[in-house]
Amino acid sequence: MNDKKIVVLGGGTGQSVLLSGLKRFPFDITAVVSVCDDGKSTGKLRREFNVPAMGDVRRVLIAMSETEDVIGELVNYRFKTDGDFDGHTVGNIILTALTDIFGSMSAGIKQVTKILNLKGSVLPLTDDNVTLMGEMEDGSIVEGEHNITLSDKKIKKVYYKKAPKCNKEVIKKIKEADAVILSMGSIYTSIIPNLLCKEVIKAIDGSNAKVIYVCNLFTQPGETDGFKVSDHIKLLDSYLGNRKVDTVITNSEKVSKTLLKKYETQEQKDLVLNDIENIKISNIRKPLVTIADGTLKHDSLKLGLEIMNILAK
Repeated sequence: MNDKKIVVLGGGTGQSVLLSGLKRFPFDITAVVSVCDDGKSTGKLRREFNVPAMGDVRRVLIAMSETEDVIGELVNYRFKTDGDFDGHTVGNIILTALTDIFGSMSAGIKQVTKILNLKGSVLPLTDDNVTLMGEMEDGSIVEGEHNITLSDKKIKKVYYKKAPKCNKEVIKKIKEADAVILSMGSIYTSIIPNLLCKEVIKAIDGSNAKVIYVCNLFTQPGETDGFKVSDHIKLLDSYLGNRKVDTVITNSEKVSKTLLKKYETQEQKDLVLNDIENIKISNIRKPLVTIADGTLKHDSLKLGLEIMNILAK
């Protein structure tokens, strides 16, 4: 039996966590990464070299790599110095150099893929140097993903300053997919940017793929304050085309009040409530979390198993 083909749309830490579990199962994985981050090392390199965002691509490459841990440590190593290298990671610099040498980020990623021995493929949504824009509820406009994230205003919608040219390989992979998975992560600044390309929406509409959403555990300040599971689905559906989310994966495991209080007071985050009565699609509710160093995270292996079960039906 051929491995199920899955396309994971996302960006940021959430996508990396999901992929680190999925790679352990017999899937043909394509990770599509939104490349609009413009903070820290990534932002500096974008401004200096006019390239797409490297940071999330670097994290995804490590998550899907089957090489020794030392390679992951090397690629993620961040310089701490008083000079120009301060804050930059080795992986971001390597990706920037390969993009310059081979003419595009897509071509550069293909080169580093050989070194990292990936389980699957990693594709940037676009090779363009895109700028994400946010229209806030008060009508103001905020430019740049980093500034949108830092803003204390509620987001109304996001869009690109200039429509990017979508990676043709991304469209091909979506059309062939058995499942398109919207990963957990910053919904406005990591997930939705993938759905702003008309070609992506058209490809999803024309595919036979299941559309699966792995719902976030917590709300995100300024993005999803007060959101329940159904609100996340409704938001994603508003950016999708004729095809909407078919299945949502949610956590059913109870979380201690002490840990919840920590998130509420220190990070202004609340647990996303699973309002079952408002969800009209398949709602897979399973204990899917793990606690590490006092932090609540999705269990990547359990997530991978649930997705495998969904596609086996």
